[in-house]
Amino acid sequence: MARVLKVSVPLDFAAVRADAGVPEVFPAEVLAEADRVAAAPPLPEHDATDLPLVTIDPPGARDLDQAVHLARTAGGYRVSYAIADVGAFVPLGSAIDGEARRRGQTVYCPDGRTPLHPPQLSEGAASLLPGQLRPAALWTIDLDAEGEVTAVDLRRARVRSRAQLDYVTVGGQVPPELELLPEIGRLLQARARDRGAIELGTPSQEVEPGPDGGWTVVLRGQSDVEGWNAQISLLTGRCAARLMLDGGVGVLRTLPPADPASVAALRRLAPGLDVEWPDGAGPGDVIAGLDPSRPRHAAFLDAAASLLRGAAYTAFEGTPPAQPGHGGVGAPYAHVTAPLRRLVDRFGTEVCLALAAGQQPSAQLRAALPELPGLMAASDRRTHEVERAVVDLVEATVLDGRVGEVFDAVVLDAEDKRSTVVLTELAVQARCDGRLVPGERVQVRLTTADPATRTVRFAPAG
Repeated sequence: MARVLKVSVPLDFAAVRADAGVPEVFPAEVLAEADRVAAAPPLPEHDATDLPLVTIDPPGARDLDQAVHLARTAGGYRVSYAIADVGAFVPLGSAIDGEARRRGQTVYCPDGRTPLHPPQLSEGAASLLPGQLRPAALWTIDLDAEGEVTAVDLRRARVRSRAQLDYVTVGGQVPPELELLPEIGRLLQARARDRGAIELGTPSQEVEPGPDGGWTVVLRGQSDVEGWNAQISLLTGRCAARLMLDGGVGVLRTLPPADPASVAALRRLAPGLDVEWPDGAGPGDVIAGLDPSRPRHAAFLDAAASLLRGAAYTAFEGTPPAQPGHGGVGAPYAHVTAPLRRLVDRFGTEVCLALAAGQQPSAQLRAALPELPGLMAASDRRTHEVERAVVDLVEATVLDGRVGEVFDAVVLDAEDKRSTVVLTELAVQARCDGRLVPGERVQVRLTTADPATRTVRFAPAG
């Protein structure tokens, strides 16, 4: 399956953001407040600058939320995970706090990001940039030899990252600083499968700047390094959820377990898509063995997304939620590892810091928790709208003038009167009229390619 789609003409991503209601400019009082707190960063008493932490992010990133150090112990492993202490810079009720609640999360576009927090914080004083003394929420998580959690410590600490690594260079050769990442990452992946976790790994469409000033759509799956690094974040989120549930207060990222009828339907689909489903294997085990670059496996993964519906943020105090788990993780889970980029993580971290210190979260913090699910749901919708519109704009621009042409494609999914296809020669994924057979190779005719409305549509050829 080809993975690249290129366009060299100028594209108006600002219009995409405007249509979605993305706030572009920070109010003057927010910027002034950010200047004040950035000028005098609060540094905790606990000194953890001896930890040789490193960050690993996409190339060129400046909003660095996490820094990691991995060590072997007599009984297993120690994961040290420093998270940017955004709460130290953003008091509840401040102007920055109010603006962050309005934004919800950082929005990424090919021509730049619209940050959750002012850049002097998100890319400066609060970011875990290499060589800089920074406040952090430092998680210390001990694992046994099988990858099970044996002890958790969380406290505010001053840290200093030693290096800024990226997925591309680490993917070529794992550096000494992360030599245990493959070992621990694979171990955590195995434990996730034991819990019945469902991790899809479906290829995503991403728009990137091209070398000639144009833009490129890439169909990209998750690399091994990204997958292992994600396991460290998921581990921390599981520990955070446990703290919240034990403490009787918090905000979880919840997802109902896969519906048995949906699992049965997916299993019936497997033979036609060349997917083996051994007796006794759960969907997570089957999915873990698939190759997303194979068209029929990609179609199966797309269909498997039906198992992961109903994700939400669930705030609670006192009685835990009736359904506290996350089906994709296979355990209760909370978002706490990306506070520079996602609103809820700052609140979750503050709850965990209080509980880990043997205290209850402040009344002001507890009062804010019920607002978070609605704020995050609204920002998620806006972000997804932008991401889809960006890809639609590039696809429609490339295909403009080619209406009537026939393309080879693979069917990803099918509904009553329309299907979704991905072209085999271009990184285009779009709607196609008519109900087709998932995984089938078909020829489709382009019927619409309109950059003004960012619309691409196909119909079966012949």
